[in-house]
Amino acid sequence: MTFRSSRVGALIVLGIACANGTPVTALGQGREQVARSSSGMIVSAHPLATLAGQRILERGGNAADAAVAAAFAIAVVEPAMNGIGGRNQILVRHADGKVFGIDGTTQVPQGYDTLTAPRASSGYATVGVPGAVAGLIRLHKEHGSLTLEEVMASAIDYAENGFRLLPIQSRMHAGSVAAFAVSAGARAAYLRPDGTPPRAGELLRQPDLARTLRTIASGGHDAFYRGDIARTIAADMAANAGYVTLQSLADYRAEDSRVVRGTYRGFDLVGLDVPASGSIVIQALQIMERFDRARYSETQWAAIVGQAIGLAIPDLVRLGADSTASRATSKAWATTQAAKVRLVAVGANGGIPDTEGHTTHLSVADSSGMVVSLTQTLGPTFGSAVATPGLGFLYAATMGGYLGGDQGPGVRARSGIAPLIVTKDGAPVLVLGAAGGIRIISAVVQAVSRVVDDNLPLPLALAAPRVHPELDSTSVFAGLSIETEPGPGWTRAQAAAIDSMGIRTRPQPQPGQFGRVHAIRFHKATGEWEGAADPDGEGMASSPERPRAGGRGAPPPASPRIP
Repeated sequence: MTFRSSRVGALIVLGIACANGTPVTALGQGREQVARSSSGMIVSAHPLATLAGQRILERGGNAADAAVAAAFAIAVVEPAMNGIGGRNQILVRHADGKVFGIDGTTQVPQGYDTLTAPRASSGYATVGVPGAVAGLIRLHKEHGSLTLEEVMASAIDYAENGFRLLPIQSRMHAGSVAAFAVSAGARAAYLRPDGTPPRAGELLRQPDLARTLRTIASGGHDAFYRGDIARTIAADMAANAGYVTLQSLADYRAEDSRVVRGTYRGFDLVGLDVPASGSIVIQALQIMERFDRARYSETQWAAIVGQAIGLAIPDLVRLGADSTASRATSKAWATTQAAKVRLVAVGANGGIPDTEGHTTHLSVADSSGMVVSLTQTLGPTFGSAVATPGLGFLYAATMGGYLGGDQGPGVRARSGIAPLIVTKDGAPVLVLGAAGGIRIISAVVQAVSRVVDDNLPLPLALAAPRVHPELDSTSVFAGLSIETEPGPGWTRAQAAAIDSMGIRTRPQPQPGQFGRVHAIRFHKATGEWEGAADPDGEGMASSPERPRAGGRGAPPPASPRIP
């Protein structure tokens, strides 16, 4: 490889250690960001969520059980990025190869009028019908094996007894104080009594959220969408000019996601269609497939990758709500799009804001071969910035100025969310997804390319520098944002080389600007699962130490904790 960075250099050491089968502690963060095991694997953006899922696997729960445990847990410990008032997209592959998709996307309520509604990006007017709880409960009901009380035990414990904020979460709390001005419930849940934000290392307890989670654990879907929680939500919305009603909550269902498929250099790609972006990821990779990676330098390939992604992303808007994505994922369309890629492309610099990536992703595999790829979000950081007093969770931003586009009643919010499973010869190869808004798409595409095209070990594939296309006002490629040093970035010389091709670059040295990927790789030759958390975050990979028979009625696992 020709790129340089101190973090990539450190990860070369990690890759060697991991290849020898020894989990390592990455980058001095005191937690394992890389692990390898034959008994399953879980990777998430927060150590406590990873440990919650790990304990479920150790009890004999399957990948679906562990994913539900981790998803509810991370809704507690990473509240800036996701929550039970948000949305999710879930991709499940059973050991026999059967694939299922679950759409837990937030939905525009009946009665919402795009002509008269405020165009705000936060506040009550942006709140749609939450879908995350329905998505997780459906995943548990249709694919899990333990009880809901068992898999939610760790999330309830973290909310009730508290956890210590990690630095990235603390920065997000500090940056959102003003946004919480519209919501007394949000201030009570996420700020100190004096209105100041909690600091890194400070204990954050959420007793209101703990009560809400207990109610869900005992009553399931109807407890949230039809019971006292729903009535409290509806009353709060009515009192604050929100649009979510008791009827819109009662009518909500987690739907089947449309599973989409494609191929890339002999590997099979499985993703989820609109409102997720699996078809866009597949299209970008199939455009890249028209080019022989071996013929191009590192910087030339970056230019090709950036343009391929830039050609694919506009289809997220163009595809209809009922699209089968047949065009977007077709080889013929990829060939047509590939003809537009040039190693010299001139345009005005785009205007993508420099915001830290939001959303969260987790990947899970169990010893039987079931895998789950799950992405969960509130939209922007802290979502709508609204929490109903007494319930303890934030709602996603769904309508208004954040998403734009078609926001009519019943519509589910489109996003860059892109859980993906890559297989070959009937066996899983990669299970992955990312956080980072629209840059989820480019992060997932480049992680796959680094493994397939560059044959990098998984930790190095996630550490390699990334690019993201900038599009002009007509959605035409206008240049590249590039991840630069310090950290896992392109050097000044490489940035200059891309510029010399006539492609304008916008260097971005800030951490977290190009997505955070959490991935699992299966090594068929050894039967081992390898997990890697993005080195540009606070995530953790872990495997069950002693998977054993669990089952309904067994005592709940001890709550996982870290210092």
